Amino acid sequence: MDEVKVGRLGPFPRVSKPVFIVSMVLIVGFIIFGTFFTETAGLLFSFLQKFITHKFGWMFVILVNAALLLCIYLAMSRYGDIRLGAQTETPQYSLFSWISMLFSAGIGIGLLYWGTAEPIQHFMAPPLGEAETVAAAKQAMNLSFLHWGLHAWALYTIVALALAYFHFRRGLPLSIRSTLYPLLGKKIYGPWGHTVDILAVFGTMFGVVTSLGLGVMQINSGLTSLFDIPNNITIQFMLIAFVTAMAALSVMMGLDKGVKRLSEINIALTLIMLIFMVVLGPTLFIFNSYIENIGNYVSGIATLGTWGESYSGTDWQSAWTIFYWAWWVSWSPFVGIFIARISRGRTIREFTLGVLLIPMMILFFWFTTFGGVAINMELLAGADPSMVSPGLIEAVQADTGSAIFKLIEYYPLAKPITLLIVVMIMLWFVTSSDSASLVVDMLTAGGDTNPPKIQRLFWATTQGLIAAILLAAGGLSALQAAAIIAGLPFALVIFVMMYALLRGLSRDRLILYRAQQYFITEESADHNSANEFVDEHLLTGPPKIVKGD
Repeated sequence: MDEVKVGRLGPFPRVSKPVFIVSMVLIVGFIIFGTFFTETAGLLFSFLQKFITHKFGWMFVILVNAALLLCIYLAMSRYGDIRLGAQTETPQYSLFSWISMLFSAGIGIGLLYWGTAEPIQHFMAPPLGEAETVAAAKQAMNLSFLHWGLHAWALYTIVALALAYFHFRRGLPLSIRSTLYPLLGKKIYGPWGHTVDILAVFGTMFGVVTSLGLGVMQINSGLTSLFDIPNNITIQFMLIAFVTAMAALSVMMGLDKGVKRLSEINIALTLIMLIFMVVLGPTLFIFNSYIENIGNYVSGIATLGTWGESYSGTDWQSAWTIFYWAWWVSWSPFVGIFIARISRGRTIREFTLGVLLIPMMILFFWFTTFGGVAINMELLAGADPSMVSPGLIEAVQADTGSAIFKLIEYYPLAKPITLLIVVMIMLWFVTSSDSASLVVDMLTAGGDTNPPKIQRLFWATTQGLIAAILLAAGGLSALQAAAIIAGLPFALVIFVMMYALLRGLSRDRLILYRAQQYFITEESADHNSANEFVDEHLLTGPPKIVKGD
């Protein structure tokens, strides 16, 4: 047995039956539980979420820091020259297309939903010090950068790199199970492999569906401010149907024509949006604060990255930072597989630095341009009694997703820009849904990188149905908690994955060849080279110049 067994299951031509069937049973069971026992499900999953974030917060802190240190080591080490594929290969996608796709998969709606709201929330309720002060403003940007910065992208980098290495370099299926090959060997094709792939399907589906549910509520808020469209469940159902239909269309177009083109449109619209905000906003403040925010983040990363509220006895971190770490872990199978799928031909050094740094720097600029400017507006209004408060804090308290629309009201061309934001949210969701459909299909098809389109269509439709059902039942909070709960066992998988990756790299054919050549060269040099300095006096340097007659 040297591959995952796949076969026909009803209308689906190629599926791994254990992974597909168990995943569907778990998902359907959760939907039934969340729909018909909403209150009980909410209490149970809320309890489990709090239990995990309180009792295992230290483990998540160790995990994200270990992942970051490993990324830095791999980028600087001898393993950095290893190419994901043959050493003579070139990257499958251009740099712009690659960055666009990994950015779209790794960020999705979070950019628009939290870019303004999170800094404002930390500003009005900081974990340390007095609220709504300059110190609170700096702390708010620091914490936002922490939650969306190096530690988060390090998790994505490690999972994606392990998958890409064992698939493109060792020829194993593009599936989570393959990353454990150095430890389990051919046992990855049995129950252990099925288990980790089912965990990955669980986290991917629930993470994406939760974001889809939250996103349609934000789109509804934008449409309400634009066209006075009612903000209710009926409109949200229609939005889910539209986004799902668009995702299905993208699925049928394939990776290159679907996800790639949508991702490039997303990144282009993001850049247009940033240019607009910089040109018509407080330009000097944005650039100055961007540099200062990065400096504050880098100087405090060791302290913030290992902070555990040990002496304060508060629970702010479990509600925010640990929640984020668990959330990133639950998303890492989805994002990791997708990034691995588009990264063939890149060296480990290029891959690590690209995934770790490029999207993060764009994110930081976005958070500064939206969240930083929003905080500055509140600070200026607070310092000058004659100024009217912009009301951003009240907007966040009333509806988190409406924060960005409230901010745009203070810019020229507010209506067209609000419409652009709504379009961007929709496109981000279509991209995320399509990417997630591809990833779940690969996992349930035994790691096949080009699974049948009918199966991808099925998973895209399933995501929309789950989002609609749980939105109607009020079960999105339970769904979000379920994704966090799935993050705990997968965090253990990532620990094992890091060890397996190092073990696999140390036995890579390029590393073994270079080690062999090194010793051959050293021994040859020692054995075959003549020692020219036989006489002691020759070691004293060249003879003195003697003038002739």
